[in-house]
Amino acid sequence: PAGPAGGGATVTVHKPQAPIGLPVTDVAVSRSVTRVARAVIGLGANLDAPATRLADAVRRLAALDGITALALSPMVVTEPVGGPEQPAYHNAVLIVNTRLTPRNLLVALRDVEAVHARTREVRWGPRTLDLDLICYSDPSCGEARSNDPELTLPHPRAHERAFVLVPWQLADPYDA
Repeated sequence: PAGPAGGGATVTVHKPQAPIGLPVTDVAVSRSVTRVARAVIGLGANLDAPATRLADAVRRLAALDGITALALSPMVVTEPVGGPEQPAYHNAVLIVNTRLTPRNLLVALRDVEAVHARTREVRWGPRTLDLDLICYSDPSCGEARSNDPELTLPHPRAHERAFVLVPWQLADPYDA
């Protein structure tokens, strides 16, 4: 993944025996900078009160240290794509600023899914909660790219999925 968001730096400049008219041995000025990246998170659920689960997931994500929610789409109900026969999905997109690296953000998403008893037995099967990291952009490095099977960025099929594109457009009409 590109960009170590969550990283940052503190620079301190020292001026020993600065000529400021006071008896000092050192004067210092420090400046800290923390990288902040922008991420788009796709949310979906179609089992056990999906609307309530999505609302809880958004609440949990927004409460995490290192994440600031910027925009949340309205919920969109969509038919399942692929997989077995199953109920319709409730989908949304959450746009955040984050100090987390892509990998740490993915871990946070998986932790929230675990709270909702998410399992991964059937590909494209029904689920209590699905949180996908759609894209991640660090202003200093650009859009993160990764071919890691656990963390593919940008999401390889997001541009083909109305259940991502429609809520993303509703959350941020200028970026989707």
